[in-house]
Amino acid sequence: MRKAPWLLLVLVLLLGWLQYKFWFGVGSSGQVVALEQQVESQKRENAGLQERNDALAAEVEDLKSGESAVEERARSELGMIKPGEKFYRVVEPVPPPPVTGGEGSDGDTAEPSP
Repeated sequence: MRKAPWLLLVLVLLLGWLQYKFWFGVGSSGQVVALEQQVESQKRENAGLQERNDALAAEVEDLKSGESAVEERARSELGMIKPGEKFYRVVEPVPPPPVTGGEGSDGDTAEPSP
């Protein structure tokens, strides 16, 4: 009967030590939650990068297989035209800079004469 209190004390201490390791030790529940959040964040980033890679791969495939994409790029980026086409360039007029009146000897602006 004398061993029961010592055994109970050892079991309580063991339980306390295990609880401490669970909550505050290496690989504790707090670290597990933080790592799970990092994993979710990385998965979201990877998904975005995968979408970008898929779009780039589709564009590369389109450039390799079809002439329409090459033609579109040549027209938009290089300003190229097909033989026999007419090129019309529309130039917007540039507004003249604002005119400031000449200065007189006393620093006032000169008024135009009638």
